[in-house]
Amino acid sequence: MAIQWYPGHMHKAQKEMKQMLPQVDLLIEILDARIPFSSENPAIANLRGVKPCIKVLSKSDLADPAATELWQAFLEQERGVKTLATTTDEPGRIKGITDLCRRMVPEKAGGVQNITAMVVGIPNVGKSTIINTLAGRTVAKTGNEPAVTKSQQRINLGGGVMLLDTPGILWPKIENPNSSYRLAATGAIKNTAMEYDDVAFFVAAYLITAYPELLRERFQLDSVPDTDVEFLEMAAARRGALRSGGRVDFHKISEVLVNELRAGKLGRITLETPSMIQAEDIIIAEAHAQKAAAAAERKRRFKQGSRDAQS
Repeated sequence: MAIQWYPGHMHKAQKEMKQMLPQVDLLIEILDARIPFSSENPAIANLRGVKPCIKVLSKSDLADPAATELWQAFLEQERGVKTLATTTDEPGRIKGITDLCRRMVPEKAGGVQNITAMVVGIPNVGKSTIINTLAGRTVAKTGNEPAVTKSQQRINLGGGVMLLDTPGILWPKIENPNSSYRLAATGAIKNTAMEYDDVAFFVAAYLITAYPELLRERFQLDSVPDTDVEFLEMAAARRGALRSGGRVDFHKISEVLVNELRAGKLGRITLETPSMIQAEDIIIAEAHAQKAAAAAERKRRFKQGSRDAQS
């Protein structure tokens, strides 16, 4: 499955971030609580090194609270990492980020020098909303479309904390194909990057297993079918997403499912858990090993063929 990434400023933004890091005391990485792994840019972890990091799980009001607790415990196993789950309707909780900054950089807390915190995150995870809440005014553009922030800016929060905002950075290649679907499902990548139908089939298959009751209630079904196709057909009949002759309009019902997921109308849903990601990582590692072994075998045969031709 091909994904169109945002052209232009991504490479430049990553380069600028690397140049600024020596001046930074800690990172604040904004993650989407519904997809904490898939919304985490591995390039940021590499750039961060040993600097302390606050991982903010935004939009936690849309996520499964039990899964959010699992993710917080999992993420905090990493040295120097603390987590905070936030929602846009709890500004007081968001403002707790500054207190956490001071606790994580005690040598500068209350001193003459400001604590410099770099805010990072992929597009459309709620970064600008969190920054505006912390600042108490509109200093960062917000919007439902990804990649709104275009350049770095410094924001003095007072109380000894300086924020350095950065553009949202996606990476050129995603190793886990399921992460691509999860990013698309939550709106982290533009709607033009993937087909709604593909995303909806992925979402439906997952929700049938993980949250069948939420689907049954939302679409007023007597029972939830076993397959994604059957579910979308039943959901289409309930919502009138039908073409002439009673044929299912898969594109229309796909838009309904994905948009209602994004808006939280299906209920509080998390699209991945730590155990799921660990299992998927094993499968990906095995696939890479098989690919490497096949490449090595082709190379061996080529060399053997060359020697046979020379003899």
